[in-house]
Amino acid sequence: MSPGNVADALLRRWYVVLAALLLTAAAAYQVVRPAPQYTGSAVVVLKPPVTRNQPNQLTNLQPPLALVSYGVVQQLESPSGAKELKEAGVRGTYHLVPRNSGTSATPRYLIPSLQIQSQASGPEAAVTAVRRIIGVYSRHVDAMQSAQRVPAGSRITASVLTSPSAAEVRGDRNRGLAGTGLLGLAAGVLGALWLDRYVMSRRGTVPGRHAGPVPAAG
Repeated sequence: MSPGNVADALLRRWYVVLAALLLTAAAAYQVVRPAPQYTGSAVVVLKPPVTRNQPNQLTNLQPPLALVSYGVVQQLESPSGAKELKEAGVRGTYHLVPRNSGTSATPRYLIPSLQIQSQASGPEAAVTAVRRIIGVYSRHVDAMQSAQRVPAGSRITASVLTSPSAAEVRGDRNRGLAGTGLLGLAAGVLGALWLDRYVMSRRGTVPGRHAGPVPAAG
């Protein structure tokens, strides 16, 4: 298809291009003036019990504690865990991310810390969701030890290392507008060309549209 044919098709299906431009303008308005979004976050760490040899719990963080924390994360990411979080009042998008505290000299996930994130339309809702997730996480840690009949004085505990807080999510408007414009332009051109080809092909199959050869005189 030559550039002239493309231009003719776009002129014939100008209403498709116009509709794509209107939709692109509406999407661009949402990019320029987006709805406010906030991300709440907190860091939880599993602490071992206090012993005579290690009175400071933070100096006795062992890799097995990180495995326990990851096991609880898997429980919460399962369908039953998602249902439990929903029943606890957690709405929207949330993430449970084990923090990578390893270096080139120490193994990864040595410290059993977990970063909890939640997205909401307001800062209070984001912080509330994080606190509810922390509550469910702590209950799972306690339930796991209760099932093993671990004495109260020998249990590991979930402690909030970084208090829940919320921050507004800010995107790059220029990149958003550029992407929206490219998508709208491509959708308008491709939609107009497809519709024009479809209509022209349908017209070409109508009986009697093209006259047949003229029979020769006897």
